[in-house]
Amino acid sequence: MNQERASQTPSSSSATTGAETTTRGHHARPLAGLKVIELGQLIAGPFAAKILGEFGANVIKVEPPGGDPLRKWRYVHEGTSVWWAAHARNKRSMTLDLRQPEGQDVVRKLVQEADILIENFRPGQMEKWGLGYEALSQINPGLIMLRVSGYGQTGPYRDRPGFGVIGEAMGGLRYLSGEPGRPPVRVGVSIGDTLSGLHGVIGILMALRHREQQGGLGQEIDVALYESVFNMMESLLPEYSKFGAVRQPSGASMPGIAPTNAYLCKDGKYALIAGNGDSIFKRLMNLIGRADLAEDPALADNQGRAAQADMLDEAISAWSSQRGLDEVLQALNNAGVPGGKSYDAADIASDPHYRARDMILSTELPDGSAVEVPGIVPKLSRTPGEVDRLAPTLGQHTQEILDELGVDTQTREDWKSRDII
Repeated sequence: MNQERASQTPSSSSATTGAETTTRGHHARPLAGLKVIELGQLIAGPFAAKILGEFGANVIKVEPPGGDPLRKWRYVHEGTSVWWAAHARNKRSMTLDLRQPEGQDVVRKLVQEADILIENFRPGQMEKWGLGYEALSQINPGLIMLRVSGYGQTGPYRDRPGFGVIGEAMGGLRYLSGEPGRPPVRVGVSIGDTLSGLHGVIGILMALRHREQQGGLGQEIDVALYESVFNMMESLLPEYSKFGAVRQPSGASMPGIAPTNAYLCKDGKYALIAGNGDSIFKRLMNLIGRADLAEDPALADNQGRAAQADMLDEAISAWSSQRGLDEVLQALNNAGVPGGKSYDAADIASDPHYRARDMILSTELPDGSAVEVPGIVPKLSRTPGEVDRLAPTLGQHTQEILDELGVDTQTREDWKSRDII
């Protein structure tokens, strides 16, 4: 059995071997007692399941015999992506070929005692396997089924293949990203997928509340990648609807909100400064030696400042360009003006604030070596999340789960010989 260990810092003495050790000792977690079946692969569905697991749910990750493709994505150590250590924690893994009738029957058995099922196949695939919501809710009327797809379970685009990057494009994010007059750029992470996972968790929690209040009935939750992105697009649609304004990419600035931008410093680094609050703006102008702008009635509110955004950026740049980044940030902090730098991975790993808030978690890979992964959010005062299982090896818990289902040895051997498990 793989060691299952976790600690909040690389030197933590709490990292001891055990089947179920935690980041801070056992707590009463809010989702304890819930059973989740994860049929999803890659990011969106599994991200939702990860969050549920961190807050106490018993998550069974059903993988194809070859494994979730994410196991091989990006940097790989000893045959497995180091990303996997964060993405699959607090889950048990069983292998199962859902294309085979026997594999589908195992899912039906799992569903009998499950609270939640998560899937992110193309719409209609679960129905082809006889595992759609209508069929599974007949087995378990209390089942809550999260379905994540590119375009949703209905509508003219439902059958199109969709990944997070396509959802980001259709949702409006890609068009706004980058510099004016240049091709749209991609955000450096799969934000469309993770936003979908977050919306899925929100839906699950609401469905659990409804089930509790309305006689134990579950429901289907339909999350589309593009809609999860579109939901975060702020004033994009209202501005077009009312004024015909098509918002354009703007680089580091935020059109209509000023001053806020990335400002070049003397050492070639950039300071991000947000001086767009009325009182903050006055403090910023006084800091940079422009009391005249601080007291200008034409700049007293955001509408006036937005009309003079270029002039304000020039004034701030004239100040920042004479100072190094550290000096700029210290001055901003002393003046009560929000400012910061763009963090890369090295900045994050060495930042004391991340450490102080338990956002750097040292965990163990199957070969016993350590790797640091993000901590758990959000932070609940009475029922915080924990890591009590490290990311599983492929099929690590298959036999354990089949034991729970009462599958006999002869049947298992038959399934194994036919690559069903």
